[in-house]
Amino acid sequence: GKTAIGDHFARHFDTCLGCMACLTACPSGVQYDRLVEATRPQIERHRTRTLADRLFRRLVFSLVPYPRRLRWVGLKLWVYRASGLQWLVRRTGLVRLLPARLRAMEGVAPAVTLAAAWSRPPPRLAAEGERRRRVGLILGCVQRAFFSEVNAATARVLAAEGCEVVIPPGQGCCGALMRHAGLEEDAAAMARRFIDAFEGSEVDSVVINAAGCGSTLKEYGHLLRDDRVYAAKAAAFAAKCKDVSEVLAELEPRATRHPVPLRVAYQDACHLQHAQGISAEPRQVLATIPNLDVREIPEGGLCCGSAGIYNLVEPDTARDPGERKVGHLLETGAEAVVSSNPGCLLQLRSGLERAGKSLRTLHLVELLDASIRGQIP
Repeated sequence: GKTAIGDHFARHFDTCLGCMACLTACPSGVQYDRLVEATRPQIERHRTRTLADRLFRRLVFSLVPYPRRLRWVGLKLWVYRASGLQWLVRRTGLVRLLPARLRAMEGVAPAVTLAAAWSRPPPRLAAEGERRRRVGLILGCVQRAFFSEVNAATARVLAAEGCEVVIPPGQGCCGALMRHAGLEEDAAAMARRFIDAFEGSEVDSVVINAAGCGSTLKEYGHLLRDDRVYAAKAAAFAAKCKDVSEVLAELEPRATRHPVPLRVAYQDACHLQHAQGISAEPRQVLATIPNLDVREIPEGGLCCGSAGIYNLVEPDTARDPGERKVGHLLETGAEAVVSSNPGCLLQLRSGLERAGKSLRTLHLVELLDASIRGQIP
């Protein structure tokens, strides 16, 4: 039968990156983020997707928001790379026989080490020297499974700057990917469990090192505004949430920074720059590292095409902004690219590989951690 929401209308929202550049560009201050986040659940409720679309989305959402399942995926990715099968599949062109979406998944699959994928962070890390703050650390899903070194670096940097770091072991997914895709009820359920995991932690701030997670965590008050049990708790929790660059920019640098003679290009993650309005703080943090040459990427406000799982569900549409971003990145002459979101790092790494370039991709805290430890990343 006829649906309340037409395919043409729904297609416009499916192909919207959700990068929120419209939010910062609008001179009238229209809250496009709230409008988009309110419309997508309506589309999911009233529109019937094709069987192939439903199956693929079910695959993605049965894996990505679950760190334990992602670890098993990581094990298979390790075998895929270590056995030489990936080299064979790509060298022979067999990868081109895969459907576009599976080909996109293969393209952004991260390099996995078993030690990193199966590592477990300690529940608490003491502050070095006099304690200045007590903070909670968000581990994330993709970050935890594939970028555990970023979480470890975040904890070390915060501790070096006088923060006692608390890492509740029971934290799951924050619900960001579900919310961005219009699965509002699933996102709300994950938000409740997430708030419960931090109950009683008595932290001054909740520190986030993944921009996509941060934009949702800071909106918990809005997400659960009609929940009589959780509305007040959600608002209080959201008020404590800060990106790691915000926390570090607030603290007068205490740990010694050693020189890092490296040319880097800083990539603004959309959900940090546009959704959270954070742009100056990451650059302020990078400016504390001696001998670091930070270069700006032309058209820095444009999305790289990652946008949560957008590069998986809309791979053809995501390819153009990805290639455009990589082209601008190469114009800078940088030796490495720095960002604050795992999705961006995976997308950029994939684009650089396709372009035949071997630039390093680093999270901002990895660079600062290397400087504090006196290492070259």
